[in-house]
Amino acid sequence: MRNSLLKTIILVISSAGLISCGNSLPALPDDPNNEPAAVDGGQVDLGSEIEPTVPAVPPVVSEEEPTLVSERDEILKEYAYVDPKRIVPDRHLEEALIYFHKNKATLKNKNVLSVIDYSQKSTQKRWYFINMQTGAVWNIHVAHGKGSDSNHDGYAEKFSNISGSNATSLGFFRTAETYNGANGFSLRLDGLSSTNSKARDRAIVVHGASYVQDTSVIQGRSWGCPAVSTANTQKVINLIKGGSLIYAAK
Repeated sequence: MRNSLLKTIILVISSAGLISCGNSLPALPDDPNNEPAAVDGGQVDLGSEIEPTVPAVPPVVSEEEPTLVSERDEILKEYAYVDPKRIVPDRHLEEALIYFHKNKATLKNKNVLSVIDYSQKSTQKRWYFINMQTGAVWNIHVAHGKGSDSNHDGYAEKFSNISGSNATSLGFFRTAETYNGANGFSLRLDGLSSTNSKARDRAIVVHGASYVQDTSVIQGRSWGCPAVSTANTQKVINLIKGGSLIYAAK
């Protein structure tokens, strides 16, 4: 009788321990490298260029002038069809739509607008791709930089535009040309904001990575690049290459 009771107690304790362990999400390993240092001329040689769809010339960085409330409302009305299921965080979507509308002339690829919400944990599908014809949204997992998440808890807390920081940069990006580099098929980015103006020099690019998976785990950390799963690499890059707008926000 006593032995039976003892076995029951041990079983209950063991089960409780397993449940407790199950609540802590696993974290994927990081990119083993560090952010590359700039070479002569300020840019990093990442590999051979494949498709020079946008000239590799740093864009003019300028801060957006405040938009009047009335003008803002009129612009947003024009895009009322966007995100009918309300998947994208409202405040980030609104800022992205306003910028998109006011800077259409500088965007060769107007088919897709995307938003990355770095206030969300990396376990969530926080990169949102918006079809600007239909308003439909597709979202996936994306990594942030080591320098933004020192304790690897899945939350990006610090952001930087400084080379060697290994941190994610915030602001508006315009996608540029594709190339084959150390991470395979990749896409260069140009920063359009003062907070990400050194994106090209820092080799902040879109690429696939084994440390990013399409599951609700804490993703591995990049050098600062918005890295996606290898399964999504081709689709993502082909969707946004050639001058589309990305808004990375917190």
